[in-house]
Amino acid sequence: MKFKFIKNTVLLFVVVLLSCGNRPCAQIQEKIVVGANQLNLYLPLLKEKNVGVVANQTSVIFTNNSSEAHTHLVDSLLSLGVSIKKVFAPEHGYRGKADAGEYVKDGVDIKTGLPIVSLYGSNRKPDPEALKDLDVVIFDVQDVGVRFYTFTSTLHYVMETCAALNIPVLVLDRPNPNSHYIDGPILELEHKSFVGMHPVPVTHGMTIGEYARMINGEGWLKAGVKCSLRIIPVDNYHHKKNYNLPIKPSPNLPNGKAINLYPSLCFFEGTNVSSGRGTETQFQVFGSPFLNPEKFSYHFTPKPNKGAKNPKHKAIKCYGRDLRSSEVLDSINLTWLIDAYKYSSKKEEFFNPFFTKLAGQTKLQAQIKNGLDVAEIRKSWQKGLEKFKKIRANYLLYP
Repeated sequence: MKFKFIKNTVLLFVVVLLSCGNRPCAQIQEKIVVGANQLNLYLPLLKEKNVGVVANQTSVIFTNNSSEAHTHLVDSLLSLGVSIKKVFAPEHGYRGKADAGEYVKDGVDIKTGLPIVSLYGSNRKPDPEALKDLDVVIFDVQDVGVRFYTFTSTLHYVMETCAALNIPVLVLDRPNPNSHYIDGPILELEHKSFVGMHPVPVTHGMTIGEYARMINGEGWLKAGVKCSLRIIPVDNYHHKKNYNLPIKPSPNLPNGKAINLYPSLCFFEGTNVSSGRGTETQFQVFGSPFLNPEKFSYHFTPKPNKGAKNPKHKAIKCYGRDLRSSEVLDSINLTWLIDAYKYSSKKEEFFNPFFTKLAGQTKLQAQIKNGLDVAEIRKSWQKGLEKFKKIRANYLLYP
């Protein structure tokens, strides 16, 4: 009995230490505290359970509420005696090193010996066989609040499989660095894909936890099934609160500027214009060999690098714009896209089929080709945005 008391006391101390770092908890409440750091709220839910974890390099517990000291969620939970059986890896892999669109393979984590099941290979949806022995699945992945960022699609499929097997999903929430605005065309379901599964705008202004509530509440899972869902919310957070990601969420989003520009520049992925992959300024510049150098004086030459083994226009000089000193966006910038099309020498090859998947509709491409200006295009979004905002309000956890 005495040994058990000492053991429980030590365990409680470790939980408090990991949750609060090396400062009093009351002080940390002044800063954002991510869901993963609030072990006291979810550790009891994992007791004597077989656990699966959907995770990548962003799935960490901050030991002093800063990026300079953190431990991976999986390592932390194992050290606390949680019975983790499998890790599920989204796009870019468990360690976040795979290129965008590159298949992630199943494997074994060298550090822990745990099996890693890919959710970005031949199967995007977890095989029920991989989940059948689990009692609960934790989802802890840093999102950037953009429709075509694939982690919300992974979340959808995890929830769908878990719902079919009656396995609860526990989402450890994290802030959305683009939560300060809601903008862009609403996806039309006939154009749904893994880069856009739901009728939401490009930037939806929700955390991953709020988004999970919306997936459930709107009946978007197959056959309208409901997932048993529990959210561990972010403490001391609101949607207008600035949050700089302490760990880059994917190889081609290296900093806050890239994350802020991503909703606007990612449209170039569906064109013959480079968004900076193959440089050290990914999603902070754009350019193409087909843009007029008299109008676009900035230039770069894409080369293979981390996150872009075979970048668009590899080894070819691209003319475009350097946006690293641009103002912080609070809406999607269409001017860059329209200007690139206007001054392209290869308009007939400007768009590719991926553009429709990114836009979630065919109208935007037609509007640009027909010469509509920014105000006219944005006006066509408004009715859909107002309708979405009313739906969104039902699922918010934060003001």
